[in-house]
Amino acid sequence: MLSGQHFYAHPSGALYWPQKQALIVADLHLEKASHFAAKGQFLPPYDSGETLNKLEAAARFFEAKQIFTLGDSFHDNTALNRMPAIVKTQFSKLLASYRWNWITGNHDEEPEQRGWRQHSVLRFGQVDLRHEALVELPAGVSEISGHYHPKAKVKVRGRTLSRACFIYSQNRLIMPAFGSLTGGLPVIDPAISAFFVDGATTLLLGKENVHRYKLLPSKANASKKGSDA
Repeated sequence: MLSGQHFYAHPSGALYWPQKQALIVADLHLEKASHFAAKGQFLPPYDSGETLNKLEAAARFFEAKQIFTLGDSFHDNTALNRMPAIVKTQFSKLLASYRWNWITGNHDEEPEQRGWRQHSVLRFGQVDLRHEALVELPAGVSEISGHYHPKAKVKVRGRTLSRACFIYSQNRLIMPAFGSLTGGLPVIDPAISAFFVDGATTLLLGKENVHRYKLLPSKANASKKGSDA
């Protein structure tokens, strides 16, 4: 819950907001594989289709009416030109089936070329949706963001598992990357943990469920916080 609003985490990496009948996703990075292929680094060219299949399934599961994308929906500004025809047709059907709300990310340098209105931030009541988390949030405002592609490691029955995850605290939630070729940054990295000096909760993505684990306060960040007081 953020600012009195309920949100439901899905093992696909999507977040559902019942009040808005909205599916929230971050960092699809469509056509990342073809971007690297053009530079001579060949990756399996199925990432966009897999990502859109996953998106469609999650939207149907929740019976969503609209989709919020928190930036970096495409890996670069020419991604649509490289998208295979069959995937582009699938994408067009999804565009027609839902109301889309686009937020600009650092890979979305020239969104006007696509003819879609994009926003740097969308605020609904006391909840902000943006691409990259703010260091200081306005008083009373909660935030949902992407950008960092968080992942976490946990030990389960003697095994170490590494999974993409949601990470959240009382007023802040960072989404996992939704794209199928996106990688991740450990939640203990200072780039992420600095937002959660008092600790946080992680929701690791599983095949059918998300798995909740506590992230303890960082000693380094706690010390820094104390020195700033």
